[in-house]
Amino acid sequence: MFSALRQPLARASAAKPLARAFSAYTPAQNAVAPASPKLEYLLTETRGRVALVTLHRPKALNALCNGLFVELNQVLKEFDNNKDIGSIVITGSERAFAAGADIKEMKDRQFIENYSEDFLGHWTQITKIRKPIIAAVNGFALGGGCELAMMCDIIYAGDKAVFGQPEIKLGTIPGAGGTQRLVKAVGKSKAMEMCLTGSVNLTAQEAETAGLVSKVYPAEQVLDEAIKTASKIASLSTPIVQMVKDAVNQSFEMPLQAGLTFERRLFHSTFASNDQKEGMGAFAEKRKPNFTNN
Repeated sequence: MFSALRQPLARASAAKPLARAFSAYTPAQNAVAPASPKLEYLLTETRGRVALVTLHRPKALNALCNGLFVELNQVLKEFDNNKDIGSIVITGSERAFAAGADIKEMKDRQFIENYSEDFLGHWTQITKIRKPIIAAVNGFALGGGCELAMMCDIIYAGDKAVFGQPEIKLGTIPGAGGTQRLVKAVGKSKAMEMCLTGSVNLTAQEAETAGLVSKVYPAEQVLDEAIKTASKIASLSTPIVQMVKDAVNQSFEMPLQAGLTFERRLFHSTFASNDQKEGMGAFAEKRKPNFTNN
């Protein structure tokens, strides 16, 4: 979760080249000022049917404070409800996707307020966004930053990205899905090693091999590649894309037979859509389909 661990990380052999590698890294060239004066921690823009959200706390390595997550939930919901948007990309700026939760903000919190307020519970709102979200990760994705990336549907990583769950070093544990989603992504043994030691991090290449990351690109290309994939997804039928996302996500919630039935019912339902008729008709006629999202 933890921006406070960046000094220990800098001493680790794997992290030493990172500081040099990311010293020249800057936010996306096309990133624009916040779309609303109410946005303090994010930059937003649209590229065709793709919404781009850039975490923007560069002096804090994009530490995930409460205000940032309130804004993130707000803009993601707006893009989810926008019919002109088909997919979303979340990225970071400078040296980090997100180096963790804001430790200064949470260090004095007490159990009773955490429990009564369901502290960090609002982070999971991201998983309720129905349009696909791609995380374009450069630099550190630690603690809450790793958890945020795992809440997205696809992760693309720059070749110097680092993933980890160092919470145990601060006397706590992951609180936004790190012990749950990480197991499903990399398996029990590796997840245990990462969470129990707090010092075993995954390089981008290791994360790809383990299945946490879909693809690895040179750092300067990862955002463009994420937007390219997001654009391909956004060109498809939005309701059918949503069905695919629902079906894949249910594989983590349901027993196999229940999941197969859920998938088959969604498959059946696509035949009630105009886009299914258009897609199969275009294939038979050897032309590009013109989806109308209904």
